[in-house]
Amino acid sequence: MYQIDLIKPFQDRKISKVIVRKIHEISKRLLQRGFNIINIMHVCGTHEHTITYYGLRSLLPKNVNVIAGPGCPVCIVPAREIDEAIKLSKEGIHVLTYGDMYRVPGSYESLAQARAKGGKVSIVYSFLDAIKLAKKTNNETVFFGVGFETTAPTTASFIVNKKIPKNLSILMSYRITVPAVEYILSNPHNLNGIICPGHVSTIIGASAWSFIANKYELPTVVAGFEPIDVLLAILFILEQLEKGEAKLVNEYKRVVKWEGNKIAKAYLKKAFKTVDRDWRGIGIIPSSGWLLREEFSYLDAREKYQIKIDNWIDIKGDCKCADVVLGRAIPTDCPYFGKSCTPQHPIGACMVSSEGTCSIWYKYGGAMLQKIRESVNTEGI
Repeated sequence: MYQIDLIKPFQDRKISKVIVRKIHEISKRLLQRGFNIINIMHVCGTHEHTITYYGLRSLLPKNVNVIAGPGCPVCIVPAREIDEAIKLSKEGIHVLTYGDMYRVPGSYESLAQARAKGGKVSIVYSFLDAIKLAKKTNNETVFFGVGFETTAPTTASFIVNKKIPKNLSILMSYRITVPAVEYILSNPHNLNGIICPGHVSTIIGASAWSFIANKYELPTVVAGFEPIDVLLAILFILEQLEKGEAKLVNEYKRVVKWEGNKIAKAYLKKAFKTVDRDWRGIGIIPSSGWLLREEFSYLDAREKYQIKIDNWIDIKGDCKCADVVLGRAIPTDCPYFGKSCTPQHPIGACMVSSEGTCSIWYKYGGAMLQKIRESVNTEGI
């Protein structure tokens, strides 16, 4: 059977060269108009992976700077919430969590370390896995619900349809990306454009990001995850800057709809209420998280087990994780990066997940590429 490769065209080297040439041409004209530095922030760990893995920053003009923003869902979970999960595991309650959450440090240890000391912790790949596992036993079980708008709808659907066993409850730690971007833009910043996350946008829709262009007058592009997707997003932003425009462009039309996934959004609205939540090392961001609605409070692990954590430590020493998440620092600004803080021995949350900026830079030579970029004015061809 003949199959069409939908990804290969977005990795084509010849097409990439054409786009890079156009980026350089426009950036030169913008430089002549006073754009000495053009800061473009993306909001997705997968975008950072693509940018670093394929060395895209080394192809860009020196006056075009791509910044990693709040795109890693486990990086922003407060240590207090990890401590809650650890406490439950040590009290004999079976805690289920995703693999990228397993090794994220809490105040004093991670769930992986807690398990090594006798805590009951297991890794699952989905909320459905958690349900299946809970059904196999009568033991009290807690699902550590972590993620952005992409993972939350699955949990919400099971909640609304009441398909959760009685011995399974949820430790809610979901966060919402749009308010985080609003938070960054409502404070002093030097950004000239935003690349919006593709995964999240499949749920909430491209239209959810229109406030960036309308309110903050910044060029905005919803982008996919292949190299050409990202390069096109950068090109579209530069074209808008040259024309003096601020529009929302959906580059990822092959997946993202303007209105998003209406069914998923309906489940989110029925299962959860939007509340102010704190982000690790950052503080409270208004309307940036979800908690269970009152009618589903019986599933709330915090209420069921009356969990209380009095003291916690989000940021240790001079760790720069919070600044990296906000796009105010790059991993090499941190004194621990690649020294005392590595994927094998993480000090900060950004060094754990495959979507964490520090982890990505460590694994794929982001620091080296940054040095190349600073020393060589490549034409990208």
